Amino acid sequence: QVQLVESGGALVQAGNSLRLSCAASGSPYIDIYTMAWYRQASGKQRQLVASITGGGTANYVDSVKGRFTISRDNAIDTMYLQMNNLEPEDTAVYYCNVVAGDVGAYRPFGSWGQGTQVTVSS
Repeated sequence: QVQLVESGGALVQAGNSLRLSCAASGSPYIDIYTMAWYRQASGKQRQLVASITGGGTANYVDSVKGRFTISRDNAIDTMYLQMNNLEPEDTAVYYCNVVAGDVGAYRPFGSWGQGTQVTVSS
């Protein structure tokens, strides 16, 4: 099974930037899987933030469009999330996973990692 490790979270002020990383391992096919970032705010359900196919096609939820950029380096099975102009509403634990299915109906199938905490102060 694919294992995932997230890193890069921090406490930042609103308007600042962060770059999250997601290192994947455990399969020789990671480079062809669609990968996705999720986030879970305290007391809320985990929600999809952005996804990227093996070929580099990206999708974003409306709330992060124009501020977040998802990318991946298939040579090292690592995905990134560049987050600019952060807002307090972005505060959450961020997770990554490999997913199957279509946008809007993704099925995560890797092992969830511990996540990385992003806290944005106003």
